Amino acid sequence: MMSRKPSILIVDDEVNVARTLQLVFEHEGYEAMTAHSCAEALPLLSNSHVFDIVMTDLNMEKEEIGLEVARKAMDLRPRPVVVICTGFASMFNSQAALKMHVDYLATKPADLKELTAALNRLVMLRAESSQEDA
Repeated sequence: MMSRKPSILIVDDEVNVARTLQLVFEHEGYEAMTAHSCAEALPLLSNSHVFDIVMTDLNMEKEEIGLEVARKAMDLRPRPVVVICTGFASMFNSQAALKMHVDYLATKPADLKELTAALNRLVMLRAESSQEDA
């Protein structure tokens, strides 16, 4: 059983979207942090913050820049659940996300019930598999 709250980093350049997601996940029992650009998110991912989930928007200061956030998150150990959210899913960016083996691809506007249920499940699975590895 996890003694600490699971944590999530929400990266979205739309402040109100990031804030809404933060409130939703806090209500779900997460510790939620937000960043509003790739530039703001990358340092958070490199300075020993441990996140259970990293959820990033795809198009922020540049198109597809969310893939950089996802890539960085996937290099972390322990590896967080990596989620890409996009209001504009194209064949290209969906394939890029799948090739990278992100855990979940959500389209905006996201169904919040579905999103939180899926992420809660992924975090539990990740926790179980890391106990098996230990």
